[in-house]
Amino acid sequence: MNEISQNNGPLTGLKVLDLSRILAGPTCTQLFGDMGAEIIKIERPQKGDDTRFWGPPFLKDGNGNDTSESAYYLSANRNKNSVAVDLTKQEGQLIIRELAANCDILVENFKAGDLARYDLDYEELSKINPGLIYCSITGFGMTGPYAKRPGYDFLIQGMGGIMSLTGKPDEEGGEPMKCGVGIADVMCGMYASVAILAALNARHTSGKGQHLDISLLDCQVAWLINQGAGYLVSGEIPPRRGNEHPTIVPYGTFPASDQSFIIAAGNDSQFTRMCEVIGAGELATDPRFAKNTSRVKNRLELIPLIGEYTCKQTSGHWLKTMEEAGVPCGPVNDLAQTFADPQIQHRGMAINMAHRNNAESGVSLIGNPLNFSDTPIQYKKAPPVRAEDTRGILSKHLGLSEEKLNELEANGIIECLQNKS
Repeated sequence: MNEISQNNGPLTGLKVLDLSRILAGPTCTQLFGDMGAEIIKIERPQKGDDTRFWGPPFLKDGNGNDTSESAYYLSANRNKNSVAVDLTKQEGQLIIRELAANCDILVENFKAGDLARYDLDYEELSKINPGLIYCSITGFGMTGPYAKRPGYDFLIQGMGGIMSLTGKPDEEGGEPMKCGVGIADVMCGMYASVAILAALNARHTSGKGQHLDISLLDCQVAWLINQGAGYLVSGEIPPRRGNEHPTIVPYGTFPASDQSFIIAAGNDSQFTRMCEVIGAGELATDPRFAKNTSRVKNRLELIPLIGEYTCKQTSGHWLKTMEEAGVPCGPVNDLAQTFADPQIQHRGMAINMAHRNNAESGVSLIGNPLNFSDTPIQYKKAPPVRAEDTRGILSKHLGLSEEKLNELEANGIIECLQNKS
């Protein structure tokens, strides 16, 4: 499979040197790749990105056998070129420096200070490329008492407070729970992408690049949003409320005769219409519940009363009648139901891409949610197998000959797909 060709995405022409692995950094660089930037993903020879081994499930080949590509790795690495270089060796470090000299952006998520050992830190690389936007993604930041610690999503969710807000209340036997996906990693990748694009805009004026210090813990605290602000304003530690909202009632899951469904009545008029639909008009005029502020104070009385009405009909009945009445509501879908949803299908949120390890079926992936009227997202290349593009990229960008590439591979500096058994 050939390296990615140029396209007309909004970031076409930008070159990104991606020294990241796992999820936060790869999420960021996949976004850039989807938008047309050329992504040069650096991987360890013979090993590659850690997440290649984080399975099952793994992509199946045409015979139904597991390949080396885990679903976890596939989720964040499309539209990239895989180049396997050993950073611990001087010749490998030279290759990285030469690539960085011609790139706009570098993204890395080594522990704070690790790349300085190889003279691949911002201070050194900015000497050869003053316009380089160098983004360091770490668990705790480049400064502070925790700077040297490794950071993992689960640890960050616990330390950053989101677990204390997630799960059933104590009185229902609940305990703090992490989110079902690596949301601390993903949101850090999102914040990093915004920071990088802002730094690129600043470079238009100054002509200079800069170092971006983005940490998982900082980003986790930032997206505590209203719950975090509520604590800072009131000094009160918010309890876990399960599926309920801290300041809107009713806003949660309710029982139907077959399964639970969601009601999200965001204002008083929606609450009144909900009461009419379920046949509980008296609740709308009850002074305990008529206004949202009163409903929040009296939630423990109101929520069970609503459930006594909703459990009399199926979820399908309530979803239909509430939607017709303009009451926000919805199902609680599993992933099969999610990807079968006609709106999700219409919006292209499930895609299929050709993959060298399964020529017949390709690989199914989650689509990009960004929609541009003039420079659309393009799916040019499936997540690469390890070292898939080493020869092509080093030949194109560094002008290395076949003889030199063979020498580097023989010395263990690089790995090339073509010579793998």
